[in-house]
Amino acid sequence: MTDEVPAISRPPSPRELYFDRSFRMLCRAFAWLTVLAIVLLMFLVCRQAAPAIEHYGLGFIQGRTWDAGKQEFGILPEIWGTLYSSVLGTAIGSLFGIAVAIFLTENFIAPWLQDLLSTIINLLAAIPSVVYGLLGIFVVIPAIRPASSWLHEHVGWIPIFSTPLLSVGMLPAALVLAIMVLPTVTAISRDALASVSPRLREAAFGLGATRWEAIISVILPTASRGIYGSILLGFGRALGETMALAMLVGSTNTITWSVFSPANTLAALLANKFPEAASPMELGVLMYAALVLLALTLLVNILGEVILMRGSAVPARGGAK
Repeated sequence: MTDEVPAISRPPSPRELYFDRSFRMLCRAFAWLTVLAIVLLMFLVCRQAAPAIEHYGLGFIQGRTWDAGKQEFGILPEIWGTLYSSVLGTAIGSLFGIAVAIFLTENFIAPWLQDLLSTIINLLAAIPSVVYGLLGIFVVIPAIRPASSWLHEHVGWIPIFSTPLLSVGMLPAALVLAIMVLPTVTAISRDALASVSPRLREAAFGLGATRWEAIISVILPTASRGIYGSILLGFGRALGETMALAMLVGSTNTITWSVFSPANTLAALLANKFPEAASPMELGVLMYAALVLLALTLLVNILGEVILMRGSAVPARGGAK
């Protein structure tokens, strides 16, 4: 009498095939619904903005005046403020985010502490935007105001310090944006660094490299595509931020290099002007501004996703060889 050995593998049953096929169809349907929602959103925004696009044309993008009484509208200062604040915030947040990612992946601390810090950083993404705005008003602005006064007094001839920080301005908004993009940059950079083959680390150590030499010369260049993608996705996150910037940036139509000067952004413009829109034309120009912001955000996020996809494909091709 011999014991029957259970089969290690078996063909899927008709019920399993049915559920598998249904699940794939459901995922495909939701994916197409997402695409449809984006297309529908673009269509509705373009339809609302069509009269303003026809009336103002590209002059709307180049104009610097927003006067609803005179029907003069331009968003060049808002485009400048959106890009300037996003670049500053993403640059600061990326420096800290990449540093934190290195700290969490290169065994500087115990694994349980790595998981704890990673969870805490990820929870920053769940904090409401208005709370970040309050943080900027009551903590960030009072903290940097003395430094802004000193810099304006001693090195005010440098354009970025040409004005003192009075209440709100570009730098407080950028610092808050840095905190808001930190989870995005940290999470994706951490995955990129963790995907680097341990053999590269061992080879660097075998050649006599120190830990920091291995990190700077080997690990960071190998994970560079994923890190670049995380920075671009963080930049896209910063472009669309609304409430925190509406509370901190100042809502002033100015174009200046000074980080202490008030400014305005497209998202803040939409948040502040939509409740006051009293005419169809004003509503149309606001939708025109929303279309510009949507185009910028989609372009940056698509570029970031493409870089991430190419970065994840390179090791697979190298491994195959």
